[in-house]
Amino acid sequence: MIGKLAGIVDTVSEDSVILDVGGVGYLVYCPSSTLARLASGAQAVLSIETRITDETIRLYGFGSAEEREWFRLLQTVQNVGARVALNVLSALNPRELGRALALSDKAAIGRAQGVGPKLALRIVTELKDKAPSMMLRAGEAPADIPQAPAPKGAEADAVAALTKLGYSPVQAAEMVARAARDLGDAPVDVLIRDALKGLNR
Repeated sequence: MIGKLAGIVDTVSEDSVILDVGGVGYLVYCPSSTLARLASGAQAVLSIETRITDETIRLYGFGSAEEREWFRLLQTVQNVGARVALNVLSALNPRELGRALALSDKAAIGRAQGVGPKLALRIVTELKDKAPSMMLRAGEAPADIPQAPAPKGAEADAVAALTKLGYSPVQAAEMVARAARDLGDAPVDVLIRDALKGLNR
């Protein structure tokens, strides 16, 4: 199985790229966010998901391993195949997707081509509890999370996840502390959702 390709971009089309790797041109389907960063003649490295059926072998490429993980997770939802998963990732970057799921924002998910209200609801319902763990897996926890007082356990995990969503460590720690004060001993996904509501007010 192919997990990564590094080569020179030959051509970029609406939904795919041909990547020249040692004289062999690989046709790789990508979300628009990845395609936007590619240019003919430039070097590129793509994380690859290989899909093999009786009829075809298809390669799906992503600018980061995180994007590839979201692509895999989206397809665990009934009626979400590779094409719909790519469309979701074209409409929302990983940070926006994680936030939409944590907030149960069906409208944001529904902006993706081919995703109607029912499917958007299904995606949110089935993946909202998995979003916090996906956010936490997106790289290492930042070293500058506030230490006075240092959040622990679920609170620390919630702060780390919100920081990866783009919020400042101070802002994230403050909102998580408020959520923890209101909710008591809550699991990390509940803390993240409540903190995000506060951050977006």
